[in-house]
Amino acid sequence: MTSSETAAPLDASPLISAASTAPSLDEQRIVVVGGGMTGHRFAARLQAQDPQGAWRLTVIGEEPQQPYDRVHLSNWFTRKDASMLALDTAVWDDPRIELVTGDKVEAIDRDAQTVTTAAGVVHPYDRLVLATGSWAWAPRAEGKDLPGSFSYRTVEDVENLAAWVADRSQALGRPLRGVVVGGGVLGLEAAAALKNMEVDTTVVEFADRLMSVQLDQGGGEMLRLLIEDLGIHVRTGVGASRFTAAEDGAMGTAHLSDDSEVPADVVVFSTGIRPRDRVAREAGLAIGERGGVIVGETCQTSDPSIWAIGECASYEGVCAGLIAPGNDMADVVVDAFLGGDRTHHRADDGTKLKGVGVEAAAFGDVNAVSAGALEVSFVDPVHRNYRKLVMSDDAKILLGGVFVGDIELYSALRPLIGRELGADPSAVIAPEGAGDAMAGAELPDDAVVCSCNNVAAGTIREAITEHDCHTVGAIKECTKAGTVCGSCVPTLTKLLNKELEKSGIAVSKALCEHFAMPRAELFKLVEEGGQETFTEVVTAHGRGRGCAVCRPVVASILSTLGAITGRRHNPVGRQLGALQDTNDFVMANIQKDGTYSVIPAIPAGEITPDKLMVIAEVAKDYGLYVKLNGAQRIGMFGARLEQLPEIWKRLVDAGFQSGHAYGKSLRMVKACLGTNWCRFGVQDSTTLAVAFEKRYRGLRSPHKIKISVSGCARECAEAQGKDVGIIATNKGWNLYVGGNGGMTPAHGKLLAEDLDEVTLQRCIDRFLMLYIREADKVQRTARWVEEYPGGIEELRRVIVDDTLGIGEQLEEAMQRHVDSYVDEWAEAVYNPERAAKFVSFVNAPDQSDPQLAYVIERGQPRPAQPGETDTFPTMQAASQHAMAHPGTADADLEN
Repeated sequence: MTSSETAAPLDASPLISAASTAPSLDEQRIVVVGGGMTGHRFAARLQAQDPQGAWRLTVIGEEPQQPYDRVHLSNWFTRKDASMLALDTAVWDDPRIELVTGDKVEAIDRDAQTVTTAAGVVHPYDRLVLATGSWAWAPRAEGKDLPGSFSYRTVEDVENLAAWVADRSQALGRPLRGVVVGGGVLGLEAAAALKNMEVDTTVVEFADRLMSVQLDQGGGEMLRLLIEDLGIHVRTGVGASRFTAAEDGAMGTAHLSDDSEVPADVVVFSTGIRPRDRVAREAGLAIGERGGVIVGETCQTSDPSIWAIGECASYEGVCAGLIAPGNDMADVVVDAFLGGDRTHHRADDGTKLKGVGVEAAAFGDVNAVSAGALEVSFVDPVHRNYRKLVMSDDAKILLGGVFVGDIELYSALRPLIGRELGADPSAVIAPEGAGDAMAGAELPDDAVVCSCNNVAAGTIREAITEHDCHTVGAIKECTKAGTVCGSCVPTLTKLLNKELEKSGIAVSKALCEHFAMPRAELFKLVEEGGQETFTEVVTAHGRGRGCAVCRPVVASILSTLGAITGRRHNPVGRQLGALQDTNDFVMANIQKDGTYSVIPAIPAGEITPDKLMVIAEVAKDYGLYVKLNGAQRIGMFGARLEQLPEIWKRLVDAGFQSGHAYGKSLRMVKACLGTNWCRFGVQDSTTLAVAFEKRYRGLRSPHKIKISVSGCARECAEAQGKDVGIIATNKGWNLYVGGNGGMTPAHGKLLAEDLDEVTLQRCIDRFLMLYIREADKVQRTARWVEEYPGGIEELRRVIVDDTLGIGEQLEEAMQRHVDSYVDEWAEAVYNPERAAKFVSFVNAPDQSDPQLAYVIERGQPRPAQPGETDTFPTMQAASQHAMAHPGTADADLEN
């Protein structure tokens, strides 16, 4: 069977449905050829939808890695670690699923129903799913295979590219000159990667504009300006006709179709993709005119036992190069295998540029080729903004949109394609009222919000109302919306808020029953009103006497405002101490046996031998358990309440200060060795970490804050898992924000790149102070960044570009905090009135607990367990104290 004989697309009728012909999945052998994102999607969806099934699944991938996130391939350059791109690996723990990597399927025997790999392994199948993806096509140009020529498609591609740039620049003794052939999305990502590696880069695009498939003429021209603003050269309307070698035989010069030349020590081809259909073609499956395995709406091929999904599948004559159609195809096939009747329909999924440093996005009929289409545009060349909506002839139906420079409206408008806009299009895209024009609009239930995972607005609403998903994180976990590219998160947030308001189960914005406003609003009211006590605050802005929720929040607000206005209020002092949680009140974490921890500050983990001996002597004299925690500090555990001032005095006299392991405040600044000792370090991470810990110590905030500084891209200090993460580059420091571990871990998001230390400090000052002012109660930076209106892009504009004009104000507030810092332990030690509160028994202040017993284990004391000793009076006393000062008792060892 030749491709010409079977080129016409097959419709659904001649394709025999899986549900009607294939046997039950019980004991079925399913083989997926292809270990990419689509193959992973199929395996994960089959596992989730049939958790008790008796099938056996084998996924065969050619690459040596497990399936990874190819959408964010450019992120590899931030850490040079393929594991950061890993998809959910839990699916491979299922004993029913076998993953084969590093072995390519070479042949399909349809009669015997087997596939044979390059290693000679034969895998039988009852049902076969082809997910072979695509390959990077390059033009037929003389010299294109010279050393220094690369594709930009796989982890191996980017690894080889980075290695070549490093080795070649060292060999030549100068920065490289590079050419990217192709000005589409991947080409621009490749150009940004080269530029970040200090390669003087030129993008060569044969079309008359960048992203010519996705953008119109105006959008392409605006994108060109933005790309050139980054220092990347752009040549459009020309092609690369041939390449010639340098004297040593490696890539040297690119010759363009207009007879001009561009120096090219490295060339990256990003000129499109072609479906990988060789194995299917050789097996005699029907192949489309433009390549790809022909499938119908069930994704079944011309063989009723074989299906094709993703970029290798030709549906209606088109092989889609996006992840969203591939995911939908995988879902359709899984549904068919389980007896369902879902069908695949190609929809406009839109395109968003990422990882470049500029923003561009488009969807639908961007060139207004539909009959009677109207174009409504807004152009701001000064601020590099371009917005266009394509409407029906009556200006009601949205047909498409283009956004360059500012793409905030993209996620909200893309789901409305083919529907009534519900507003004046000119008002929607105009700078004035762009936010208000769509304020009342509601997405229909069948509007696809997350195109990557094909999640409709109705599914999200159902998750909110029927499954109690009352946070964006819960919606992500339940529906998988927002878990791939993340561009739909702003829309998820709006849907959540509207649905909760309508349903009557809205999560109140009130701080608690005593304050009707959220924390951020109360912060501003107190800042403007100048109240200095809880009584004044609750009288002016609330009601009642307060509770365990609002009292610590107000104490934190008063402490922060006191520091930045010059009216300093010690957060654990006489005035505010009684408002605090137990831990803050006694400036130590209460442990499960009623004793307390003592964790002194050790900035960057740097400590002298003399100080180490002081800690050792204190621990020995008081019989404390000693443990190095995850924050490069030494924790001592088992101190009784009345012992705390004695212990602190010895530590304070030796130069230690409180590590604030008990507060909603900065916990530590972690660091690697950096250039001090490590042969890989490119910047002095230790010195920077010490400086930042001293700068931000004692800073009260909505939740604990952790900072980390890595001296190179190897990331030994795990900076991307911290609230503020700093990673050294050859040109300065990259700044990440909003990372954290815990029950809902989150990677930090890149806020700015290659900063000098002055600019870095300025950005961190602004970020932390804005977080303190605007975050909700006990809200980690990860959730705050995720839910910030406009996402990380808008936060970058506010923090880095200072679009709101508040940067100097935030910096000044932080500096006033720095200037007002006083160590809380020292104040308690040398203030008799403060020290007097540290007693285990209020009615017998001079008595300790003689029955408190410890058991020696591994050479150190540990608390006696129930049954080992009869009474725990200290625990009882601590419980009484906790009742008087309600709050949390978090013994977080990561402090």
